[in-house]
Amino acid sequence: MNRRNFIKSSLLVAMSSSLPRVVLAATPSAGFDYELIVEAADVNIVAGGSTPALCFNGGYPAPVIRAKQHQPVRIRVINKLNEPTTIHWHGMRIPIEMDGVPFLSQPPIMPGETFDYEFTPPDAGSFWYHPHMNSVEQLGKGLVGALIVDEAEKPDFDEDLVLCMKNWHIKDDGSFSALTTPQNAFRMGTPGRVMTINGEIHPTYNVPAGGAIRVRFLNVDNTVMYQINSTDPDAQILAIDGNPIAEPIVLTNHMAAPGMRLDLGVIAPSKVGETVTFKHKGKPMVTIKAVASQLKDRRLPKLPLNPIPALDLENAETIKFAFEWNANITPIEKDGKVSYNFWTMNRRSWEGMSKGHIPDPLATLERGKTYIFELSNLTQYHHPIHIHGHTFTVLKSNKKAITPFHSDTVLLGQNETVLAALVADNPGRWMYHCHIIEHLKTGFMSFVEVT
Repeated sequence: MNRRNFIKSSLLVAMSSSLPRVVLAATPSAGFDYELIVEAADVNIVAGGSTPALCFNGGYPAPVIRAKQHQPVRIRVINKLNEPTTIHWHGMRIPIEMDGVPFLSQPPIMPGETFDYEFTPPDAGSFWYHPHMNSVEQLGKGLVGALIVDEAEKPDFDEDLVLCMKNWHIKDDGSFSALTTPQNAFRMGTPGRVMTINGEIHPTYNVPAGGAIRVRFLNVDNTVMYQINSTDPDAQILAIDGNPIAEPIVLTNHMAAPGMRLDLGVIAPSKVGETVTFKHKGKPMVTIKAVASQLKDRRLPKLPLNPIPALDLENAETIKFAFEWNANITPIEKDGKVSYNFWTMNRRSWEGMSKGHIPDPLATLERGKTYIFELSNLTQYHHPIHIHGHTFTVLKSNKKAITPFHSDTVLLGQNETVLAALVADNPGRWMYHCHIIEHLKTGFMSFVEVT
């Protein structure tokens, strides 16, 4: 992660105009590797007019931050909004001080203030970053970006595509429609109407004919669950939520809920001009097109597994978590606003927190001990359950067969119970919530404490 490598990366990107925008956050300076400026800016998503978005470094898509496994990365965040913010590094097993949750792990970054994040990624893979304040609006209006951690020994792919999936809540003239409504918040959330990949509607990216292509899908949406499939019957699932799986499997139809990621491997068509299209519910999202190359007989590289702590299941303690629908509307507050509590975790709706008020944890975990979380979705809606600072090993479901895999965001279907285990090896108070943002904001959030 030195200055020479940063500059080299910028030059390579500048020469590859057909690829998604992958840029340095800023010119590296003494004391930090990246600079992220959080600010309002107009972006062009639809032809009818510009959209008054919230952005990192003045545009969308946000800069793709690239770090390297086992090497420190330093990121300076400058808040030019007229409200506080923080940055959470989704899926990263890093110290609590760097987790980006206001009051629980750091003070909010106030307007005009700067905060320096520094951490050393233990895991390689596809991750992302976003605020953890005023989340419906700050994420919904564009403050989402990819964080890619390259393997200590980088696999030999011929192209690496980083694809952020986001539905924008915008009208034909580019103005925003409602990001949330109570009617939708107590169901599956309020979906946007303009489906984009890296801010474009069904883009096409050139890839070398016959090349081994890594395709990283990141669901940075507030609400939408993407059902990803491909016109290539041989497309392989290589990693789920940033974690490689031991044996790649053929992609059929993979559901990626908000917060989730999917790494695919494909061999590009050998004939120039041929294409592979990736779809959501039959609707094209993104296409890759083969261009001239000298590559022949390429195979997909194998991804090394991440160093997830080994479970001690024989001595594990099971903790039950019930996720339920409450649909309670609280009285109007003194400021005239109405607080909605639609969702509960173990019969508790998140009551919020402030500098002088941190609620009790939903559970207290002993450091170094293995726990099995029995996650029971007692509602008729899907819920992606995300934990900070740790990685689950998903073991079993009462609804479908599961080959155990690692994930930080476990998707629960209607009336589904999943057993997911972890080693509580990272001390701190860790957020634990549904990643449908409207569910999070209407009660479906808490934290566990590792002591």
